[in-house]
Amino acid sequence: MSDEMTPPKVSDIGASAEASGTPSAVSVCLEGLKQRADFLRAAQGRRQGTGSFMVQGRARGDASPVVRVGFTASKKIGNAVARNRAKRRLRALAREALPALAHPGWDYVIVAKPDATISRDYKDMLVDLGVALRSIHKVRP
Repeated sequence: MSDEMTPPKVSDIGASAEASGTPSAVSVCLEGLKQRADFLRAAQGRRQGTGSFMVQGRARGDASPVVRVGFTASKKIGNAVARNRAKRRLRALAREALPALAHPGWDYVIVAKPDATISRDYKDMLVDLGVALRSIHKVRP
């Protein structure tokens, strides 16, 4: 198997978690969002669009170290095969990047964009996710 098919590591996308002041991967536990109400609450939080997808996030306000993440791909993405492919790619991104970049006690929803989520290069999508999460976590007055 060639190295072209292997997804890049989080360390390939820029600053490490320690350098950026985000929590370490050890303290973060990922869970999936399952309830519609959780998706709707995350949609009311902060949003950041990228070329590949949109990230919605909000702090739950509890002291839990758990990070919850959900994925959305509407019919605008295409047929069921295309939607499932988009969600598989988004899940792979989340598994790889969120332990290093996510904040404990936050919920995230990653929303697929038509054409871009399926066709964009995986390494570019990792960069997009890092940029989006840093923007969402930026302290605002």
